[in-house]
Amino acid sequence: MSANDSLKSRLQNDLTDAIKAGDELTKSTVRMMLAAVMNAEVAGKEAVTLSDEQVIAVLRSEAKKRVESAELYEQAGRDELAKKERAEITIIERYLPAAMDEAALKAIVDDEVAKAAANGQTGPKAMGGVIKAVRERVGAGADGSAIAAAVKSALG
Repeated sequence: MSANDSLKSRLQNDLTDAIKAGDELTKSTVRMMLAAVMNAEVAGKEAVTLSDEQVIAVLRSEAKKRVESAELYEQAGRDELAKKERAEITIIERYLPAAMDEAALKAIVDDEVAKAAANGQTGPKAMGGVIKAVRERVGAGADGSAIAAAVKSALG
């Protein structure tokens, strides 16, 4: 994949388009996403260029923040602010891969739990290994909390 095909490049192009179109919500949301990506790139001891998978992880984190904020705003009766957060989530989700459906995730989790059991790993002790194996198989198709919850319920 060339640099021009990267998710970060797509964000930069979409920011330009939003500015030209006068779309304030998209413009501010894409700017926020680019800022989060750039902050992640310079967060360590030396600056790095994030891969698309790493950019997706940053965007998932941003989406999760918006979900939490929207819930807090709704609890506080600030419906207008909650609505804005939900609109931002919709824009962020355009850049995330389609989430794996629960049935497909459950099938992979069940398969990995069976493999762990065949190797003598059962119950809570097997959780870390199973989560790691499931993450490798699903990639960006499911977020970590969904994987952890599915593994925890499968291991009982």
